[in-house]
This record gives sequence, structure tokens and C-alpha cells, in this order.
Amino acid sequence: MSSSPEPFAPKSDFLRILSERGYIHQGSDLAGIDAAALEGRLTAYVGYDCTAASLHIGHLLSIMMLHWLQKTGGKPIALMGGGTTRVGDPSGRDETRKILTLEQIEENKAGIQKTFARFLDFGEGGNGARMVDNAEWLTKLNYIEMLRDIGRHFSVNRMMSMDSVRLRLERDQELSFLEFNYMILQSYDFVELNRRYGCILQMGGSDQWGNIVNGIDLGRRMGTPQLYALTCPLLTTASGAKMGKTAAGAVWLNPDMLAPYDYWQFWRNTEDADVGRFLKLFTLLPLDEIARLSALAGAEINEAKKVLATEATALMHGREAAETAAETARKTFVEGSVAQDLPSVTISPDLLEAGLGVLTAFGPEYAKLVPSTSEARRQIKSGGLRVNDVQVSDDRAVLRASDLTSEGVIKLSFGRKKHVLLRAG
Repeated sequence: MSSSPEPFAPKSDFLRILSERGYIHQGSDLAGIDAAALEGRLTAYVGYDCTAASLHIGHLLSIMMLHWLQKTGGKPIALMGGGTTRVGDPSGRDETRKILTLEQIEENKAGIQKTFARFLDFGEGGNGARMVDNAEWLTKLNYIEMLRDIGRHFSVNRMMSMDSVRLRLERDQELSFLEFNYMILQSYDFVELNRRYGCILQMGGSDQWGNIVNGIDLGRRMGTPQLYALTCPLLTTASGAKMGKTAAGAVWLNPDMLAPYDYWQFWRNTEDADVGRFLKLFTLLPLDEIARLSALAGAEINEAKKVLATEATALMHGREAAETAAETARKTFVEGSVAQDLPSVTISPDLLEAGLGVLTAFGPEYAKLVPSTSEARRQIKSGGLRVNDVQVSDDRAVLRASDLTSEGVIKLSFGRKKHVLLRAG
């Protein structure tokens, strides 16, 4: 089983599109996956644990892989981790994930599910997508039977060599017995999905390679048909930054956690060197149009960034929201006006009467432009924060009713492109 497949010419539309657009990082047997896609028998899944109320941009690559699978005739499964979230995936982490209550997991699952309707068509007929929850089978496992029927197929020596375990131990970070069992549960998910739905392919980020391969091996030992693995790269920007991280935190997909305007601005701020790659990965534009946009140079590259922002936002939030965001940006930056469609936060008039500290206003409690008051203080020192387009120079400054503009708002700005309106009401 090779983790670095040799180049080959895919015959199926599924692998051809994924290869041309840059989704493929590793594959267990690309020829086998290609044949299954050609024969119309490719059912694949990606798992998403319910650790937050929304997925973030880091999840988009695997969601897009499910999208292209369905568009080319395959059957996608979005697996909700209602069971595995109770354990916590240790992959890529130095500390144990916070244990969530069952109520929190269910609330998070409800928030996550909203995302998929934008990318997949659900239904029983044809290649309609499915959404299932691994709590259906994991919560019913008897511990002794699981050890006997499933656990006996796992080598502790091999489990210790997996990156999710080895890297944690090498850094002298505690790995709980609960987390150690995560890869067993994920492996069993693959077997169970094959038995229930004929699923033969698991996809995910490259950090999941070890867990996916374990599932293939468990399937072989438990008598399933041949199973396959396909992973996408964990993206970094051209400057080496982790994709989807900003000064204010993760770039969430749900509009109640990140406004469509802010989502549009995230893509608009893409580095020049990343525009072509991101157009391939995060939009549905034809490759010839992407090639044309990628060839733009100098100031013209900004037009390509606006197309990226609008197309990516339309895919996530709908065309109307994307075009509204683009128009809001035009009014704000070209006309220099206070666009009423900017993200806004309503505060009590009493706060302005008493005086709202500027550090608090910019922080996570209100505008959420910076993740903490200490970061707000740091940005003030470097000249990065403005109130009503006037640079803030005193971190002890307070906002009052007299700061309200004629439109009845206070415009808070972080840099040139991130704005929030405070409204008293």
C-alpha cells in the first residue's frame, strides 16, 4: 500500500477532476478507485466530529471532494461523529480535546448539518447523498465483544507508531486511554459503513492517513470487500501560514458564526500566489476560466481575487449573499462610505452612556475583530485599529453616544478590510 502513488492518467471523471484541481495528496490504490468510479460502484465517506457548532474552512477540501464525487456519479456519505466526538481525535493535537456533554454534541451536530445542503443533494434515489451518525452503532457496542471481535485485530506496536500517537508521546504530552482508542472506532466506522451502504472509499485530510489505512486493514481482517483511501493536502498559504486561521480565530462556515461579508473578505485577502490554486479548489469555475484569471498580473490580480471571493461565497452562502458582500466592499473601499450591509453588533445605549472601553469594543465580547483585549492593545500600538476611520492611539479610550455617526452607527475597523458597525438599540 503506497502513500505516494505514481502518476497515472485517470479514466474516470471523478479522479480526473480531483487530480486536475489539486485535491489528491495520497491514495491507497488509485487504479482501483478509478475502476470503481468507472463502473459506477463508488460510494465514499468523510467523517466530521461534532466538536464545534460549525465546520471551518479547513474542512472545505474534503466537502468539495464529496461534491465532485456526486457530480461525477458517485454516492457520498457525510458521517457525523456523534459517537467518536465522545472520545476525541488526538490527530495533530498536543492536548486532550475538551469532553463535551451529549447535549453539546447534539447542538453542534445540528449546526454542522446545515453546511452540507449547499454542497450535496440528499435523497434516496440514484446517487443521492446520505448523512448518518456513527453513534447509531458505536453507542451500542458491548465492551467485551468489541475487544474480542474488533480489538484483537489491532497491534499496539503499530498503533504506537501512528503519527497521532507517536508525535504526542515524543513531545511528552499526555495521551489518554480514551484517545488511544479513537483509531479503533474510526476504523470500525469504515467497516460498518461498508456493511450498511457498500461504502468502499474513505476520504479526508492527510493527517487522517494512518486512521484510514487502519480501517482498510480492519476491513480485510473482518472479511469486507477491498476498501480504499484517498486524502487531500492540509493546506498552507504561499507564505506558509495555516489555511483558515486569522487574527480573530477560525474562519467558520456557518453565517451565524462568520458573516458572509467577512467570509467574502477572507477570500478577497488571498495572497497573489494562491489565487489560481484556490480557484481550482474552492470554486466550480471551469479550468479554462481559472487559467485566464490566474494569468492576470499586477493590479489586475485583484479582479481575480474578487471573482474568487464571490464564487467561494456563493457556493457557501448563496449567490445573493455573495453579490451583496461584493457590493458592500465596493461601497466601503471605492466610495469610502459606511455601507449599512457591513457586519453589525447591537449594543445597549446604556453602554455608550457609561462609556464602552475601546479594547472591549474590538474584542471577542462585541465586534470580535481581535481575539482578546491584549491583542487589541497590541494592534493599537502598531496603528491597526480605527474608529469611524480615525486611528485609535489611546488604549484607554472609550466610546460614547457622541461617537455615533449620522447613520446611527460607530464604525470599528481592523486594518483596511475588516469592519464592524456598532449600533445602539
